[in-house]
Amino acid sequence: MEQVDELTLEQMAFMMILHSGNARSTIQEAIQLYKTSSYETFEEKIGEAREQLKEAHQTHFSQIQREANGEKTEVSLLLLHAEDHLMSTQTMLDLTAGLVEMVEQKIVNPNQEG
Repeated sequence: MEQVDELTLEQMAFMMILHSGNARSTIQEAIQLYKTSSYETFEEKIGEAREQLKEAHQTHFSQIQREANGEKTEVSLLLLHAEDHLMSTQTMLDLTAGLVEMVEQKIVNPNQEG
């Protein structure tokens, strides 16, 4: 795999879209598995999604570092789309994990208020 530092801005944007798209698909798969399977299976898939998002965030951060080091970033619709994709998937992950955690707490402790 190419070093992220050697990629063009367009390549970085596509990597962000790729990894966040993979994470989004994995989150959707985790939700379906949770409906039909167990919490452990859900957690495995969520872990995979977190790894994909980590890749996307690392790519994004490397571009931020470039700019911090004086290399100007030309803002493009593609870059904006990649950032939007990344952040909406992060939000989806956070909400999904939080909601399932709440459901699990109610299953384990049904009389717990809160």
